[in-house]
Amino acid sequence: MRKHGEDRFYGTTVVCIRRDGRVAIGSDGQVTMNDTIVKARAEKVRTMMDGQILAGFAGGVADALTLFEKFEGKLKRYPGNLTRAAVELAKEWRSDRYLRRLEALLGVADREHSLLVAGSGEVIEPDDGVLALGSGGAYALAAARALMAHSDLPAPEMVREALEIAGQICVYSNTEITVLELEGS
Repeated sequence: MRKHGEDRFYGTTVVCIRRDGRVAIGSDGQVTMNDTIVKARAEKVRTMMDGQILAGFAGGVADALTLFEKFEGKLKRYPGNLTRAAVELAKEWRSDRYLRRLEALLGVADREHSLLVAGSGEVIEPDDGVLALGSGGAYALAAARALMAHSDLPAPEMVREALEIAGQICVYSNTEITVLELEGS
């Protein structure tokens, strides 16, 4: 548990969109500590399992990397079953004394599912194919939903536009954007 006044890392917007058979995930690059920008071009999204899974994180970097490692282990144990791997990670994350202290959120996607995975045990799949998390997540979500309803942009371009909009609003996000697309989508 953090005490009042301790340094705290913020600053992420991650958005994942699936549209017309394409799946893309992206993030801004800003990392802040309290009220100071400490990095502008952090990589917060990655591919897993030879490009078959997209993943992004919000929260502490070391915590997120630990969770990525654990999640990859679950994916290997339950190959081809993203949902089962995510549920198993959430169960372990919630019940393990060490993991329970990790402060991060994961967004993961494959060809069929996009999931938000949280340490409180949640595994949530959005109804509309748009998933957003992090400090600018609500802004990116609103932008992505508007773009889905009122544009014909493909998923990767829509991710970029939603992140650009969020980066102009959220003080913990920027417009140094990384976008990845699921292979073969």
